[in-house]
Amino acid sequence: MEAGGFEARQREREWFHGLTVPPGSWTVLRVDGRSFSKFTEARFEKPFDPRFGDLMVETAQALMTEFAAPYVYTESDEISLLLDPASDWFGRGVEKLVSISAGVASAAFTHAAGVPAHFDSRVWLGTTAEDVLDYFSWRQADATRCALNGWCYWTLRKAGKSASAAGKALEGASVADKNDLLFAHGVNFTELPAWQRRGVGLYWESFERTGFDPVRKAEVSATRRRVRVERELPMKDAYRAFLGGLLQPIGSGSRRTL
Repeated sequence: MEAGGFEARQREREWFHGLTVPPGSWTVLRVDGRSFSKFTEARFEKPFDPRFGDLMVETAQALMTEFAAPYVYTESDEISLLLDPASDWFGRGVEKLVSISAGVASAAFTHAAGVPAHFDSRVWLGTTAEDVLDYFSWRQADATRCALNGWCYWTLRKAGKSASAAGKALEGASVADKNDLLFAHGVNFTELPAWQRRGVGLYWESFERTGFDPVRKAEVSATRRRVRVERELPMKDAYRAFLGGLLQPIGSGSRRTL
């Protein structure tokens, strides 16, 4: 058996290895915690624990740095990582993008938390920057919905209801019903921390750094870049305008215009 031919036939069976993200497309990698409902219930306060929120932000920052992402958004146990349309990470190979993003998230969270945790990953594709605004608006709406449901469920659980009874009590309940339920237990949903209701955004910002030049014996300044963690994100149209400002400098051409 010819070694080269044998190897070639085996590589042909890697059916999805050649699948790539189209050049110039807007790409989001979304990583989600695997079985995090049980994982978090055993280790963190419910419905929201600032320690867990900080771990997700730290994990998001690790992904942002690894992929040089212009924007990252995290809510609950998921992280959405926006890639620059001009990026060519791993030849835009889908297998590489999802496996490495899941691996980085799992390693970063595990290292920060001190306990094993696992993430999976998927790819979202958009044609225009407007698609990107739609995507992140969708994820923020999901954050608000999940936050309201979570607060209602755990408020009922802490009031003595079983898991099944709490779930049944929320079946068919409207947003107004859920807000009334929380208000009856002394919780005003609109006054809860914004990061719980709207998620957290990370992006790059420039700043001036002052130093001392020993040769010239004078103070000098230089522009540097750092990650900004925004826990007070705006909502709806204001959020879209905020994101639009971040996306505007990225790329050029009709496919990327807002």
